[in-house]
Amino acid sequence: MTDTASATPDRDALGRALDLLARLAIALAAAALLGLVVVQGWQVFARYLLNASPSWTEPVTLLLLATAMGFGAAAGVRDNRHFGFFLLAEAAGPRGRRLFELLGAAVMLLLGMAMAGWSARLLLDGWDVRLAGAPLPQSINFLPLALGGALIALFALDRLRRAWRPRAAAGEG
Repeated sequence: MTDTASATPDRDALGRALDLLARLAIALAAAALLGLVVVQGWQVFARYLLNASPSWTEPVTLLLLATAMGFGAAAGVRDNRHFGFFLLAEAAGPRGRRLFELLGAAVMLLLGMAMAGWSARLLLDGWDVRLAGAPLPQSINFLPLALGGALIALFALDRLRRAWRPRAAAGEG
């Protein structure tokens, strides 16, 4: 899974900004995983040692899990560590490889747009309903999925942009 579309060492300003955004997404995903450990640790401690299981831990755990998945998946798209046509691309030669790069980026763009759009719709549909066990909207778990989907689409669009330009313009002569 080599990143042939971004193999040039000199990224443009947009590429550097998206790299920063991807690092931020990884940081958010890592913080969510750390929070997940803390919340579940508290759940176990409160349930078995204090005999008072808090009701807020399950909804918060689901929110943290959705955050880790949404932002982690987006960073995976940026780093080209996601579903792709890698074996076919390697076997297809230079022209076929470029075609599969474009196809993979287009599929990621469509999936990211669908994920962002439908998650945003579900987020808005349940925003007025309160979640049982925590003072949060019932649909709050769709927020990180909508944001992650938007980032997936953005990163895939940049991958399409970089794969589309002629190789000579990308510095690969």
